[in-house]
Amino acid sequence: MKKYLEGFMRYRYLLKELVVKGIKLKYRRSYLGLVWTLLEPLLTTMVLAFVFGTLLGKNIPYFPVYILCGRLMYSCFSSTSKVAMRSIRANQAMIKKVYVPKYLYPLSTIIYNYILFLISLIILIALAVVYRVPLSWHIVEMVIPLFILAILCVAVGLILSTICVFFRDLEYLWDVIIMLIMYCSGIFYSVERISPAVKTVLSLNPVYCIISNVRCVVMEGGSIFTSQSYGLSNLHMMIYSLVFSLVAFVIGIIVFKQNQDKFILHI
Repeated sequence: MKKYLEGFMRYRYLLKELVVKGIKLKYRRSYLGLVWTLLEPLLTTMVLAFVFGTLLGKNIPYFPVYILCGRLMYSCFSSTSKVAMRSIRANQAMIKKVYVPKYLYPLSTIIYNYILFLISLIILIALAVVYRVPLSWHIVEMVIPLFILAILCVAVGLILSTICVFFRDLEYLWDVIIMLIMYCSGIFYSVERISPAVKTVLSLNPVYCIISNVRCVVMEGGSIFTSQSYGLSNLHMMIYSLVFSLVAFVIGIIVFKQNQDKFILHI
């Protein structure tokens, strides 16, 4: 473990440069640049609220805030997983010429997308204020699901980036899987209306558990440790999503480490 920590510290400046480069390239040749980090989720939320508001949002208070909570968490997971999945192949020229720890490539793409996601949370707080959502001091607990989301993104990113080197069809397959995850995350519909059996299925989705925890502290003003959302304990969902993410993180490290030396033969 000490060996890997020393290696990480040795290349931390390169990781920083890769992150900065990723942020700059994200909005290259865009007039608004980083402003799109705030505008894009706001505009998407407005469209979703308009389309689904009359159909699915009648009984959901602060429906635009409800959508934005889910949309931001899911979008972070979706974007980080997709860029991390392609990161090894996207940097194949550098991998063939210069030796650096290969985990820096998926990790840097995940970090810069996560930073942009954190910036976009400004819109969530602003929208909550505009709609006069009764915020409480429990909002500080939001760092817990955000931390779990970061672990989950890194874990899934490492796994996908490894598999995609050997099985390139994963890119197309993941688009289908990520869409299924979206519909199982309760982003734009009320979970209260669905059957207990479906609620149980949703509770097995760590992304939904993270979204539910965020909605608990932002919209309901409750505590993750004592509140329930639509009959499901937020504490149980937090523990489940944390354990799931940590297990996936360990699996991701093992899978990536065991296969990284084979990347050069397949890219």
